[in-house]
Amino acid sequence: MAIMYYEKDCDIGALKGKTIAVIGYGSQGRAHALNAKESGLKVIVGLYEGSKSWQKAVDAGLEVKIARSAAEKADFIMILVNDENQAKLYQESIKPALTAGKILAFAHGFNIHFGQITPPPDVDVVMIAPKGPGHTVREQYQAGAGVPMLVAVYQDITGRAKRLAMAYAAAIGGARAGLLETTFKEETETDLFGEQTVLCGGVSALMKAGYEVLTEAGYQPESAYFEVMHEMKLIIDLVNRGGLSFMRYSISDTAEYGDYATGPKIIGEDVKNAMRAALKDIQSGKFAREWILENAAGRPFFNRMRAIEATHPIEKVGKELRSMMSWLHAPSER
Repeated sequence: MAIMYYEKDCDIGALKGKTIAVIGYGSQGRAHALNAKESGLKVIVGLYEGSKSWQKAVDAGLEVKIARSAAEKADFIMILVNDENQAKLYQESIKPALTAGKILAFAHGFNIHFGQITPPPDVDVVMIAPKGPGHTVREQYQAGAGVPMLVAVYQDITGRAKRLAMAYAAAIGGARAGLLETTFKEETETDLFGEQTVLCGGVSALMKAGYEVLTEAGYQPESAYFEVMHEMKLIIDLVNRGGLSFMRYSISDTAEYGDYATGPKIIGEDVKNAMRAALKDIQSGKFAREWILENAAGRPFFNRMRAIEATHPIEKVGKELRSMMSWLHAPSER
């Protein structure tokens, strides 16, 4: 049975008097640093010299130091740079600053689980993984709500690792929505699987395929975009609010009947077999090895596919239509 924790189970006070170093100031870094600071914790942002984010963090009222200096001063070090940059950052700036009893934290288990980072045996190692992008973590915190988060302990030397991880999760708003206890292995493998087969890879491929089928049949590109991409958010919002049953309650009976009659023909056993194969590649480390090598080679496949995908007709039509939807253009992050 899953173990869930909430604010009543957490003690932010466990981190009072300690210094938190948030390494990185991208979407997640900004949210973690500001939320933790506003929860009363002492926060330092760690960046590389010359980072474009340096002044943004200073303007937000945060103390900023180069990553190694921040890590040296900190008791709790949260690494929030991209997966592919973490191993180098760790070797150069974090590892030299680790002393016995410190706590090393991650928001994704990739580098620990796949052996790219091997922490020393005398520090605690934990994970606090928000189940949402950084801007949502920030927005929900400011609204008095939160984003659900996963919490895991990889190494507990002090006997306080879980308590401090939960305190940090509560400080950035996660305990308001719920903290699910997990492991580095489970978080890493399920996260990669979800991204590749459903949330990013699966959904984007499904939307593009639907758009191509409709436009090949002679329907207007704009109509195809509205049907297979624009309405996706409306449906997912319903699912997020009340599950599949609430979504089906909210749509027409015609749409619900089509769901039952046609959905399994589109996503059948062949797709599930492809998902099983993808999961095996994740579990075996094959995907991780390929991604690590891709970065070492300068990202030839990644960069080529990014360029190709940006030119897909659904992107062009969508950009034109979204430009007329003023409510979609949120003010820039400050």
